[in-house]
Amino acid sequence: MIESKVARLDKFIAPYGREVTLENVDYENDTRVLRIRIREGNRFTVMDINPETAERWGGIMIEWASEAD
Repeated sequence: MIESKVARLDKFIAPYGREVTLENVDYENDTRVLRIRIREGNRFTVMDINPETAERWGGIMIEWASEAD
């Protein structure tokens, strides 16, 4: 198993009581991912995404949020 170093970036409550945790994960093989954990009651969804995916996803989210104003 590849060793990793995990650093929490943020943790917050989203609508409907969902708990969201964002973590930076650095693996010893120089791979870096953004880990997204979403807790809904007893159910967990965990996604590890690469920087390119995070950039695309984040850009779309910022664009969407700015249209709400």
